[in-house]
Amino acid sequence: MATASATASARGARDHARAQEGTTCGTMPVLPASGWPAPPEGIAAGDLVWAETVAGGNYTHKVLARGTELRLTDLTGDACAHVLLYSADRPWERLNTADTVKVFWNAYLGEGHLLLSDQGRVLASVTKDTSGRHDALTGTSTLARNTERYGDGAPHSASPAGRELFKLAALKNGLSPRDIPPSVSLFQGVRIAEDGTTVFTGSAGAGTSVTLRAEQPLTVLIANVPHPLDPRPAYVCGHLEVVAYRARPTAPGDVLWDATPEGRRAFLNTADHLDARGIA
Repeated sequence: MATASATASARGARDHARAQEGTTCGTMPVLPASGWPAPPEGIAAGDLVWAETVAGGNYTHKVLARGTELRLTDLTGDACAHVLLYSADRPWERLNTADTVKVFWNAYLGEGHLLLSDQGRVLASVTKDTSGRHDALTGTSTLARNTERYGDGAPHSASPAGRELFKLAALKNGLSPRDIPPSVSLFQGVRIAEDGTTVFTGSAGAGTSVTLRAEQPLTVLIANVPHPLDPRPAYVCGHLEVVAYRARPTAPGDVLWDATPEGRRAFLNTADHLDARGIA
């Protein structure tokens, strides 16, 4: 930590800032991503394109190429990754949680589930899941609700709301608050009881992960904040590991492509759209 006198002048401030090169705080993106100390098993360091740890109450975002795989890991058992997906250069095509649930006759996300846009196309597929505790029904937290629960929900407060962080991430990608639809939540689950009530099931524990495969070029927004239904009175949210690497999109003949009639149609819709645009 530099003293006030050491940074009182522009020259001193410059020297102090330059001295920080190469140091990390533990929650900054690793640049280049190939410098990440522990690539996923079987993945070459040179194939990494995104690597960082997102602390609770923070957000991140990235544009990913088609075929990229994104692995999210709950490091402590208290992370909650609220995720939004957009077609990278056509942001009006975006994650539609209602279609993601109803088209596949399944309200519970897990391995093999497809995340759809309202155009009937696949934005991403869930290729691996060791958590099983997710939510495609509730959405993320809001300024009003966090202010009521924790005393504040502003983005730079001690208890930022997910929607407020999504606004910041959206602005950095040319999007506005009106472009923020309902999100999916990973690592903190809910179930619907027989009487129709929503039951919060919480976390599956530390170290669980979910891998998403980008089935078209995507803009990804992630807010790591407590689930809106988390009953704990304190604002509790643990670190989230985010690692993405080059891979291949789902293709005809893959098990996932033909897993269900609905999924096959969604992949065909996606392939037709991408082929017409010359995106192989």
